[in-house]
Amino acid sequence: MKKTTILLATLLLSTLQVISQDRITGHNFATRSEVIAQNGMAATSHPLATQIALDILRQGGGAVDAAIAANAALGLMEPTGCGIGGDLFAIIRDADSKQLYGLNASGRSPKNLTIDYFLENNYEYIPQRGALSVSVPGTVDGWF
Repeated sequence: MKKTTILLATLLLSTLQVISQDRITGHNFATRSEVIAQNGMAATSHPLATQIALDILRQGGGAVDAAIAANAALGLMEPTGCGIGGDLFAIIRDADSKQLYGLNASGRSPKNLTIDYFLENNYEYIPQRGALSVSVPGTVDGWF
């Protein structure tokens, strides 16, 4: 087979795989399921978490309440990607002041781990793996 024929066959297979994605709702080619509400909006990587956020809004909760509920639900529905053992980042708009605020709820380093430790042990950077790269989770503090 020529290289172009193999390439075209590969592209066709890739396209068919994308078209045949099994989504809970919406179009088969979509990569996210949609959940629609009349007077509110939420977007997550899982339709049930999105539905939980919309339920919070329907019951009178605010956007932050809905975001926290969805984030907590994602810890159950996608435990390897979300949850209380991680960090939280958000951009929040205050409706009264019309100002944007950034929230960085990333975890801190362990209390006794200082820059001096790294310098004394000839580290030029924080390792990507191992105990020295672990931070204290910041999600719950971010919820607060």
